[in-house]
Amino acid sequence: MLLTPRSQAQRPGTHGPRPGIAACFRRPPRSPRRLKATALLASAVSVCLLAASSPPVPLGLGDRLYPELGNPGYDVESYNLSFTYPGTNSKPLQAITTINARTTTDLDRLNLDFAHGKVESVQVNGEPATFTSAGDDLVVTPTRPLAAGSWTRITVRHTSDPVAAKDQDGGWVRTEDGLAMANQADAAHVVFPCNDHPSDKAMFTIRITAPNDYTAVANGLPTDVERGSEATTWTYRTRHPMATELAQVSIGHSSVLHRTGPHHLPVRDVVPTKDRKELEPWLAETPDQIAWMESKVGRYPFETYGVLMAQASTGFELETQTLSLFERELFTGHTYPKWYVESIMVHELSHQWFGDSVSPRTWSDLWLNEGHATWYEALYADEKGHMPMEKRMKAAYAASDGWRDAGGPPAAPKAPDPGQKISIFRPNVYDGAALVLYALRQEIGRPAFEHLERSWVTLHRDGTATTADYERLASRISGRDLSGFFKGWLYGEKTPPMPGHPDWKPAAPGTKAAKPAK
Repeated sequence: MLLTPRSQAQRPGTHGPRPGIAACFRRPPRSPRRLKATALLASAVSVCLLAASSPPVPLGLGDRLYPELGNPGYDVESYNLSFTYPGTNSKPLQAITTINARTTTDLDRLNLDFAHGKVESVQVNGEPATFTSAGDDLVVTPTRPLAAGSWTRITVRHTSDPVAAKDQDGGWVRTEDGLAMANQADAAHVVFPCNDHPSDKAMFTIRITAPNDYTAVANGLPTDVERGSEATTWTYRTRHPMATELAQVSIGHSSVLHRTGPHHLPVRDVVPTKDRKELEPWLAETPDQIAWMESKVGRYPFETYGVLMAQASTGFELETQTLSLFERELFTGHTYPKWYVESIMVHELSHQWFGDSVSPRTWSDLWLNEGHATWYEALYADEKGHMPMEKRMKAAYAASDGWRDAGGPPAAPKAPDPGQKISIFRPNVYDGAALVLYALRQEIGRPAFEHLERSWVTLHRDGTATTADYERLASRISGRDLSGFFKGWLYGEKTPPMPGHPDWKPAAPGTKAAKPAK
C-alpha cells in the first residue's frame, strides 16, 4: 500500500522534496503453510477446544499488531465468493461465501472473521449450522464436532454492505460509478467471512453478477461470462494462493484493455470508459515496467497483471494481487511529474513479488513488503528518472531516528493508533525500511545483495515468510553471520552508522524530520 498525501504534491518540473510517504495491501509449499499457525501463537490453538455450551468469544491468531485477526483451528484451502450487485451503492450486495478448509485440531465450533453484513444462513458440510456474533467474529457451531485433519466446507449466505463499511479503514470502496475493494490490512472481513490474516493464503474463485451496463473484474483470469436479459455474471479464478487482504473486485462503467507483457503475459487494465483515451499512455508503460522488475528479481510470479484506475478518493494505492488499485486522479490530475507517477506504478508492481507472492507471516513483517516496494520504486526513479538513490537514502538516514521514535523500528512497528487501524503504515516501514536494504547492500556488496533478492522471491514464492527467514538467507548468501547487523538496523531504537558513509548523520533531536528527497 502507498499513501500519497495530495496536499503535499510535488509540482511537475520541480526537483524539491518528494511527496511524503506516510503510509501506502502452483500451490505454496505445504510446510510453510502448516507451520504458520504455531509460528504466530501456538497457544491460540488450545482456545479452539471450546465446549459447545461455553459462551462464544472472538478469537485470533495472536498477531502482535492485530491480535484478533485470523482464527486458529483450521487452514483455508479455497474461497468461492459470489456477489450480486443491485446497481446502486445504497443497498447491500447479496453474497454467498463458501470456504473449503482442513481442520488442524478437533473443533466443536469455529470462528470466522466477519463484520458489517447480515448472515442469513450457515451450512457446514451441507448441514445447517447455528451461528452467532462475538465482536468481529462469526461463531459457527456445526451439528457434529469436526475432527482434526478433516476437510470442511462452510457456506455462508450473507449481505455485503458498502454503506455500513464506508466509515471503515477499508473494505468496499465506493467509486463514482460502482465499487472496488481495499482490504489491507484487516478489512477483508468487512466484505466477506474469512480467516482474515495473511498467514492463511488460499485459492479464490470470484463470481460477480451486475446489471448489463456494468463491467465486473476480479483477481486472476476470467473463466466464464453468462449474459442474461438484465444482468451478467463474470467468473474469475486465481492460479496462485492469495491473502484475503489482496482480494479485488471492480464493478463499474469500465473498459477492460488488453495488451501483452514479457513472455506473453496477459496484461489487462480496468479504466473508466470515458477516460480510456487519456489514460492509455500511462497503461502502455506497464509491460516495460514488468520487464524492468524481472531484470532485477526474476520472472513475474502470477498469471496476469494490470492496473485498476478507480474513480474514488482514497488517498492511497494498493497492490491487490494481479490487479493493483490506483486513484484515477494520480494520472489525470496533472499534479505529479511523469517520473514520480511511473515510480509509484513500480511500487505497486513490485509488491506482486514482495507482499503478494511472498506474504508476511505476521504484520510485524510488514517492512519486507513496504521496504522492498519503496526500494524498487526508488531504484526505478534513479535509473529511469535520474533521481539519485543515494540522495534519497541520505535524507532518509537523517530522518530515520525520528521515524523510529514515532513508529518503532522497521521490524517492530508500533501498534496502530486507536481507531486508525491502517496507521501501522508509517514512514518507518517505507523509506525507513528501504534504508535498511541500502545499508545491507553497502554491508555485503551489490552482487550478494542482488543474489539475495532473487533467491528470496524464488524460495518463498506462493508462501509466507518472516524477518528471521530473510536474516538467515542473507547470512547464508553473504557467507557471514549478519545477526548483529540486523539486530541494530531492524530493531534498534537508534539508526546504526551507515556502512561506507561515516559522514551521514541523523537529524538532531527535536529537528523536524525531512521528507525523503529524490
